[in-house]
Amino acid sequence: MTDLNNPLLLLLFGVLVGTGASFSGLGGGFLIVPLLIFLGYSAQRAVGTSFVAILVIAVSALVAHNKLAHVDYRAGLLLGAGGVLGAQIGARLIDQVSSGSFKKIFAVILLGLAGYLFWQK
Repeated sequence: MTDLNNPLLLLLFGVLVGTGASFSGLGGGFLIVPLLIFLGYSAQRAVGTSFVAILVIAVSALVAHNKLAHVDYRAGLLLGAGGVLGAQIGARLIDQVSSGSFKKIFAVILLGLAGYLFWQK
């Protein structure tokens, strides 16, 4: 297990996640959650903690993309409004899933996403 209190490690990984999230729009959670689990967090704590990082990264990415005129605020706000309800449902659902099951579900989602992106024209 890696030192959970190593701020340099977390900061450096944050740079990588921020770059990937801003470039791909995937939000960073697909990288942050596995990292936190690797560092010894439970699945539930990893997901919750990742949202703090994602919030900070998302605000920064929004500022950068806004400067480039890459933002459709109407669509983003509508998706976000629906996401508020979904986030409440998801937070309650993860409390019902064991860490082992969560890891398997998360891996299947990542593999599905990878396959979709790989085979998409």
